[in-house]
Amino acid sequence: MSWPLLECVVNISEGRDRAFLLELAQLLQKSEVQLLHLDAGYDAHRTVYTFAGSPERVVEAAFRLIDFCARQLDMRQHQGSHPRIGAVDVCPLVPIRGVSLEEAADLARQLGRRVGEELELPVYLYEAAASAPHRKNLAALRRGEYEDLAERLLEPGWQPDFGPPRFVPKFGAIVIGARPFLLAYNINLPSEASLRLAKYLAGRLRESGRGGYPGIFKGLKAIGWRQDSFDCCQVSCNIVDAEAVNLAELYDKCRELARAEGSDVNGSELIGLLPERYLLAAGRYWETSTTDEQARDLAIERLGLGAIKPFVWEERLLESALSNPAIDPEKWLG
Repeated sequence: MSWPLLECVVNISEGRDRAFLLELAQLLQKSEVQLLHLDAGYDAHRTVYTFAGSPERVVEAAFRLIDFCARQLDMRQHQGSHPRIGAVDVCPLVPIRGVSLEEAADLARQLGRRVGEELELPVYLYEAAASAPHRKNLAALRRGEYEDLAERLLEPGWQPDFGPPRFVPKFGAIVIGARPFLLAYNINLPSEASLRLAKYLAGRLRESGRGGYPGIFKGLKAIGWRQDSFDCCQVSCNIVDAEAVNLAELYDKCRELARAEGSDVNGSELIGLLPERYLLAAGRYWETSTTDEQARDLAIERLGLGAIKPFVWEERLLESALSNPAIDPEKWLG
């Protein structure tokens, strides 16, 4: 009989202090959850920790992580390319097996209440746990980011769901919620391509569009940014409806739009993990009659997933990560 399995994909606003990131990984490994992956970004100044386990243990591990970061990190010194409002910016709970989305949302509310009451930090709820429709979208909650948070906390309709309705300069605020699986995926542009082009492409592709014009892909959020450590700009995508947005179709459309502007694309980057079916679907977008192995290899090659750093599929598929009980965080931090 299968037991309930919940995933947490927590994003913290620190991507450069290797010793701290390892300490945080060790904290999770001691919390009776399975650390599946961590992905640190120097320019984004952000690290994504993915861990899973029983719902109760995952929620407890998330609380310990937030508590630790609240004591150790200081947002007054933080600068990075990724949008954020707090030291622990967002903490989504994702059902994997035997847990409904509504059950995950109830757990997110419990976690949010505890963080607000015990740690005295401002907490916003989002996605399936949101307390109002206008607070469901993460981008809406991040508007103005950390720098405008003090004023935002005073606006009608934007006070936190839990915790003090006041600015906590050292920490900022945290967004906690429940959502289905999300694919974090960045498309690289050539080194000579401009940030203006990256922002233009993001606006054309994402559901919300740009300049009053609708976007191409429903279920897609995207921004354009510059990654100096990679010497390129990227179209940074959050695929919030992975059943509707095929990675290969998205990549091909971005390439088509870039070429129309006299540029191109140059491979792509996956952040965190993805279920195998989405990689296979990408491969079969280009070649329908293939084995699983052929579809997987074709997707990795045609998407250019190893363009920036090596892509080892055994370490990046959710199913493989869950079957591997022990990982070495130092390997991912280099």
